[in-house]
Amino acid sequence: MHKALLAVSIAASLMATGCSIGNNASTTQTPLAPNVQMQNPLLTPSTLQYQAPDFSIIKDAHFQPALTQGIQEHYQQILAIANNSQAPTFNNTIVAMETSGELLTRTSQIFYNLTGSNSNPTLLKIQGEMAPIMAAHSDNIHLNSALFKRVDSLYQQRDSLNLTAEEVRLIEVYHQRFVLAGAKLTDQQKAQIRLLNEEQSTLTNEFSQRLLTLTKQNAVVVDSVDELAGLSDSEIRAAKMDAEAQGHAGKYVINITNTTRQPILAKLENRQLRERIWLASANRGLSGENETASLVSRLAQLRAERAELLGFKSWADYQLAPQMAKTPEAVYSMFGSMVPAVVANTEKEAADIQAMITKTGGNFTLAPWDWEFYAEKVRQDKFDLDSGSIKPYFEFERVLQDGVFFTLEKLYGVTLKPRPDLPVYHEDVKAYEMFDVDGSSMAIFYADYFAREGKRGGAWMSSFVGQSTLLDTKPVVVNVMNIKKAPEGEPTFVSYDEVTTMFHEMGHGTHGMFSKVKYPSLAGTSVSRDFVEFPSTFEEDWAAHPEVLANYAKHYQTGEVIPDALLQKLLNSRSFNQGFDTLEYMAAALLDLEWHSLPADAPLQDVATFEAAALKKHGVDITAVPPRYKSSFFAHSFPGGYSASYYAYMWSEILAADAFAYVQTQGGLNREIGMKYRKTIREVGNSVPPMEAYQSFRGQAPTTDALLKRRGLN
Repeated sequence: MHKALLAVSIAASLMATGCSIGNNASTTQTPLAPNVQMQNPLLTPSTLQYQAPDFSIIKDAHFQPALTQGIQEHYQQILAIANNSQAPTFNNTIVAMETSGELLTRTSQIFYNLTGSNSNPTLLKIQGEMAPIMAAHSDNIHLNSALFKRVDSLYQQRDSLNLTAEEVRLIEVYHQRFVLAGAKLTDQQKAQIRLLNEEQSTLTNEFSQRLLTLTKQNAVVVDSVDELAGLSDSEIRAAKMDAEAQGHAGKYVINITNTTRQPILAKLENRQLRERIWLASANRGLSGENETASLVSRLAQLRAERAELLGFKSWADYQLAPQMAKTPEAVYSMFGSMVPAVVANTEKEAADIQAMITKTGGNFTLAPWDWEFYAEKVRQDKFDLDSGSIKPYFEFERVLQDGVFFTLEKLYGVTLKPRPDLPVYHEDVKAYEMFDVDGSSMAIFYADYFAREGKRGGAWMSSFVGQSTLLDTKPVVVNVMNIKKAPEGEPTFVSYDEVTTMFHEMGHGTHGMFSKVKYPSLAGTSVSRDFVEFPSTFEEDWAAHPEVLANYAKHYQTGEVIPDALLQKLLNSRSFNQGFDTLEYMAAALLDLEWHSLPADAPLQDVATFEAAALKKHGVDITAVPPRYKSSFFAHSFPGGYSASYYAYMWSEILAADAFAYVQTQGGLNREIGMKYRKTIREVGNSVPPMEAYQSFRGQAPTTDALLKRRGLN
């Protein structure tokens, strides 16, 4: 059941909180005709290795019929479990739910991965139509009184049933999931929850689709190549190709990435163009046909209403109850303790940048669209570091093979080998097979790194097939990014930020691929939000490890290792601009928490007014450093599963920094400590409570000392 419910909650944008639909609800979908069944490859498990999807035969038209039949089958299975006349046992209730919903799980995991990474109008239409149906199906499960009665009975007896620790943990996870979904509510309250869930699923889906449209609409069209001074010839050619593809022949297009900050602003010399690009980014969704501001206000309101029904004073209190942080107050306290140091660092950086503006002849006050451009000049001045001189040493394929994959082999003993025989869903996607230190096969990995139309912004990891010894399934995992691909025949270079993101996402990927758990609900990345980013953030720091850097940072033409002097400049410069980086993240995390700390009786908010007040309240309202995500395009918080949980990156970074510092005391990049980390953190998923898992690796609870050092703030 877990895998099916996970797919349901992705669709409904409620993630692990679940939604519901009651005992007497019935499904009305019509079964597929026999000839359609035979033609639909989703209706039976894939015959490819580890049930990897056979993208060569899967068509858009297959998804809606398979989803519909999957919901129908899963619902009947759930009814059979709930109405079982035998007394509840671990096997006839919990295990039965774990093994239910096979068709829905299989179809959902493929479908929702494609709607994010390779979407089109047909898939978006199906997604919109299925969103409320999927939410309703989840409600049918979580608000089924007879089913919850069985789960609750096992929960009350869990310590006397002679179960393993993992089985007890699974019962506890199920019980918490049902309670947080509203299983203890009255029938009237359950009816209200269903209405709120249906509206939320509809609005989150609408938000995602509008944001995808805005990404294309907000591209900045440039008339003259002269305006692009500062870009390389390759970047200019790519901008021209994008313009032609979008119907702007003879012009150039700058596409907008998903954050407020736009990486291209570090290079463009034309201040007016920089301002146009920044405004196009920062004002997304505030007005027009595809505005999202009204969705932000209503989503915050209805989530607060849902939390109140469930007995919580806010959505933030509700969301954090099952997390490591437990309460919003704990998160506010964490950020509050850091704000003075971060703001002081940021103000010093701003002063240095303003001085550079004056030094280079500028007669204006630092604005957000100036920060990246002049920060790069300060970086060059302070560290004698020219980003252009570094670029040839960060060629994409070498970073992947000799950086990311090299580190996996050194630490964990695993290797990845290309599998060109496996079909993929886009020509830019590559398939690999992962092998363990003893040569045994572990998983299938898809690498989908390049930006394209139909892919949402950002970077993420997901699964087509989850690991479970109960189901005898091995992981089929994908990493997705939005790296700008060079024109045909030219090397693709990546920024150092993109390098660290490649390592980060592989941290998530290996969290899924290393999993050795029996029950699917506890496998891989099925951990709390403020723990799931720990393994990925930990992996980031290996990108800067001298031995790893020296292995992948080689000139793309000569193969020459990056010179020691240049490497040292790069390492020294890592702490630069950390005030900005930290503050823009904290501002976004605090915005997310403030939106979701609103009480149920709060009126709809004006987005701009609310943002300004929230940032001022926490002392992070520095004009030149806006939040990393503004509310109207905050995909993590509003359509995504990180509502009231964006803080998790910083919470997890405390664990990651502490763990990485500890590893360096144990010899650094070596198999012994890597395997200890793999076995105690990566393999156990959620079968062990997060802090217990951490302490079994580290030997003690984490401190913030390493975090402050990591960010250069101590």
